[in-house]
Amino acid sequence: MTSRCQDLSKFKVPLEFRGKPAWFVQLWWLVQSTLFGLSPQFLYGWRRFLLRVFGAQIGKGVLVRPSARITYPWKVSIGDYSWIGDDAVLYSLGEIQIGSHAVISQRSYVCTGTHDSGMLTFDILARKIVIEDEAWIATDVFVGPGVTIGRGTVVGARSSVYKELPSMVVAVGTPAKAIRKREIAEDIRPCAS
Repeated sequence: MTSRCQDLSKFKVPLEFRGKPAWFVQLWWLVQSTLFGLSPQFLYGWRRFLLRVFGAQIGKGVLVRPSARITYPWKVSIGDYSWIGDDAVLYSLGEIQIGSHAVISQRSYVCTGTHDSGMLTFDILARKIVIEDEAWIATDVFVGPGVTIGRGTVVGARSSVYKELPSMVVAVGTPAKAIRKREIAEDIRPCAS
């Protein structure tokens, strides 16, 4: 007989892992699927309010689309004027820290959770993700547990990020690798008076 490498009958979520009681988690999921998810797109202030009520730290001018999903808002902080796109998932089993003026584009998946594949009990783990100011996570990007994406870095569409990316680069691929520096053109237009 072959021995098992994992036995899911022995899996248990650690006490306090969710950070709130089960009833509170269920209440958030109900609110997210109704009051949050069914709200008209332009009601960004309403969704900011709901996220704050459930413990998220949300800066001013943050735009979160109604189809975005946030597992545990009390483990999420989003800086001023950042955007969370359609169908983006913030799988916040651990902390997710998003800076100011950052973009998480549509269908991207920011995943703090994983399992210990070396344990028979398949223990669940959470690793903080940091997405620094002015970073842009393009469409359909996967960001894995424990990753930091540096200030101003662009991660190209459909890339997967498993390791830290430095500031001010453009990174693409699976796994994502920096292919060049991010250059910002100087605005030479005259200011409106």
